[in-house]
Amino acid sequence: MFSDELEKISWEETTKAIYSKTDADVRRALGKKEHLDVNDFMALISPAATPYLEVMARLSQKYTMERFGKTISMFVPLYITNSCTNSCVYCGFHISNPMKRTILTEEEIINEYKAIKRLAPFENLLLVTGENPAAAGVPYIARALDLAKPYFSNLQIEVMPLKAEEYKELTHHGLNGVICFQETYNKESYEHLHPTGPKHDYAYHTEAMDRAMEGGIDDVGIGVLFGLELYRYEFAGLLMHAEHLESVFGVGPHTISVPRIRHADDIDPSAFDNGIDDDTFAKIVACIRVAVPYTGMIVSTRESQESRERVLSLGVSQISGGSSTSVGGYYEKEAEEDKSAQFDVSDNRTLDEIVKWLMDLGYIPSFCTACYREGRTGDRFMSLCKSGQIQNCCLPNALMTLKEYLIDYAAPETKEIGESLILEEIKSIPKEKIQEIVRKNLVEIEKGNRDFRF
Repeated sequence: MFSDELEKISWEETTKAIYSKTDADVRRALGKKEHLDVNDFMALISPAATPYLEVMARLSQKYTMERFGKTISMFVPLYITNSCTNSCVYCGFHISNPMKRTILTEEEIINEYKAIKRLAPFENLLLVTGENPAAAGVPYIARALDLAKPYFSNLQIEVMPLKAEEYKELTHHGLNGVICFQETYNKESYEHLHPTGPKHDYAYHTEAMDRAMEGGIDDVGIGVLFGLELYRYEFAGLLMHAEHLESVFGVGPHTISVPRIRHADDIDPSAFDNGIDDDTFAKIVACIRVAVPYTGMIVSTRESQESRERVLSLGVSQISGGSSTSVGGYYEKEAEEDKSAQFDVSDNRTLDEIVKWLMDLGYIPSFCTACYREGRTGDRFMSLCKSGQIQNCCLPNALMTLKEYLIDYAAPETKEIGESLILEEIKSIPKEKIQEIVRKNLVEIEKGNRDFRF
């Protein structure tokens, strides 16, 4: 278990090690194409790396294009309850907040699924809950997954840490992936930030990804909430966690998320001393991409348009758009006075505006889940990603799912831009035979047929 490894680590010594790294250490780390170790991670985030920020930015852009190309995978989060028994001092869901608490009924969950499908051909669904296992535990989550299967082909959860057998049970209800943020790897800070409730148990929370993978989940996502602790320290912990998973289970995290603490109903982010500015945020994204070039990176609507635009080329491969962080929120917008959101959204644009923005920047919004449906997950996905071969699937599938979006959902201006983008990007598909198949499938999509994939 990762918690066992953390017990052996002196974070004071780790911090000293980061600050002791030299110019030679940084150059050695940057010279490795893969298989970076903990010392390399520390070198990349050290003060000695400051003169190499432009080099890291270029490397991160290069690695991103090699593994992920221009495609940006689109996902949608759905909060099905904000009921929570924890007292996390940075989260709007904390038990002491007198906000309205809601647990969606089956009918309400189905209404949300239908409303999401009216927004776009979303297939990547992330179900999010607070932590109240007595009122909305595994049976409730299992039922929500069952209800989602007719609407979405890739089901992920961001819920309370579970037992290995509970994760295993949820795979029988369609679960594909698990995201769980450690929040902070500093045990002392962690216990201070989570004074009461089940989340107070540092070891149990830290071991969540181990248990998920033991339970048969080979698509896991990790992350910390930047701003709770010193960012260099958190970066080291995050990459140690990724290295642990690959060492023990043969496959590292499928995604790493990089959220920053944000304002919530009664949470003021300025009350936390370790907030990071946009320059530091961009540096962290670039460092993660250089350190783990094969891992997807998520930036949500916590970040503003300007912030997201700056880091897209540095390694981001997945974003959300048009998201609600309130309970439900797609079928019917929440009343202003209810304030059930976990945090405030910084990018409030509509999904169509975000799709158009991505295309204006030269990216290809993708609603594809073919890898999950074809069994290209876990070590199989990672081997394809590390070699860059995943692009033989990603680009064609992205173009075809984008075509569906343009026909069924897009505003006229968005559609015009997208059609031109598709015609141009088809030429980038390496194999002429695949180009020909994609062109034929695009014609079929125009006729009303759907769900083509490689």
